[in-house]
Amino acid sequence: MGRKQSLAADRTDGAGRHLRRPTVMDGPQIKLLPDGRRLHLQHGPIDLVIEAFGGEEEVGAAYWQAADRFVLVLEELAGELGDLRLPVAESRWQPDGPIACRMMEAVWPHRKTFVTPMAAVAGAVADETMSALTDGREIAKAYINNSGDIAIHLTEGESLSLGIVNELDRPAIDGTAEFKFDQPVRGVATSGWRGRSWSFGIADAVTVLAPTAAAADVAATLIANAVNAEHPAVDRAPASEVDDNTDLGDRLVTVGVGDIDPAAIEEALDNGQVAASEMRASGLIHSAFMALRADVRVVGP
Repeated sequence: MGRKQSLAADRTDGAGRHLRRPTVMDGPQIKLLPDGRRLHLQHGPIDLVIEAFGGEEEVGAAYWQAADRFVLVLEELAGELGDLRLPVAESRWQPDGPIACRMMEAVWPHRKTFVTPMAAVAGAVADETMSALTDGREIAKAYINNSGDIAIHLTEGESLSLGIVNELDRPAIDGTAEFKFDQPVRGVATSGWRGRSWSFGIADAVTVLAPTAAAADVAATLIANAVNAEHPAVDRAPASEVDDNTDLGDRLVTVGVGDIDPAAIEEALDNGQVAASEMRASGLIHSAFMALRADVRVVGP
């Protein structure tokens, strides 16, 4: 892939501070989408769509700040990847980079179950980029969508509506959720066996609302793992056999779900509801939406 121009030229923000032009190598791709409103940042597996609302100059400066931070993200994560792929243990490891720190902060409350910091990576990248986007800027509201894991920024009086899907491989909106400034939700994430990451469970989709995108990311992963039941129509395989780069070792992941009976669906959703309810009672999430076939469970408002 050849080089692409980023956002045209060096500039200063509204306060006169110089915003250096992001270094665009063969990897990071930085461009405005055709609608002229949204910024697209992509590098390897990281794919962000950003929209900010505010004055034109403020939004432009905010986009530059986000792009400037983004070009360092993949390299920063790669430097600690070995440790980030290890299960979280009772002894807390202290990462160096700010994104890795966000990941560890999100997974630490779940350390009694099997989880690695990578369960929070997409949400943590969205959170970190949002921090850069809004730093010193007058942005009324914004969202950063990292392939379904979303960081939200709201100021007083603002709200934002996002779509919810029941099946991750079917791009159709099955419902919407509205977020307001006074609600404790600044992150949304969706997981399931049909998604980008491997799952132990059979949920078509689990969407979680939480205080941060990183917290929502790991919670959605673990709740989706819990939406599970043994059934002959469920195909599983060792993670290491289907993904050379997995951090799940030889643990069985779901690779297919055939015709499962209503009893198995109810059992799986019951298990997911227990996990989600415990997280909500602990203050880790605001709410969770679980879908399996035509059945849906909701925990929280």
